[in-house]
Amino acid sequence: MNNLKKIHIGILIKKRVEELQISISRISNFFKCTADEILNMYESEMISTDLLLKWSKLLKYDFFRLYSHHLILFAPPAGNNIQKKISSELPQFRKHIYTREIIDFILELINTGQKTKIQVIEEYGIPRTTLYKWIYKYNN
Repeated sequence: MNNLKKIHIGILIKKRVEELQISISRISNFFKCTADEILNMYESEMISTDLLLKWSKLLKYDFFRLYSHHLILFAPPAGNNIQKKISSELPQFRKHIYTREIIDFILELINTGQKTKIQVIEEYGIPRTTLYKWIYKYNN
């Protein structure tokens, strides 16, 4: 898995294009732009959401999930007293829904010795019991 702390979306898009072996002419036709503009997108660290949505559709890959995983791992959890419940018309999501990719990422950090269990618990705010359940369930 790629480093979720620093996401360079252009590189990731280019990797996916190479995996699927899609020609630049097909991509240019899809986006209605030049090959140079496509190459510039590969070099871009950031990309607009409408373009990212088009890339996600073309490449059949949810690039937005990379950012969701980043939020789950690196956004500080809100304390109970810090923020009052604010009503909103926007959809509300639970913060701690861990996908298999995130679980694998965390376990890889532990198994390779990059981080200890305690470091994972402190840095990512993952409950101790949850981490030990993952280790028991997924490391066997």
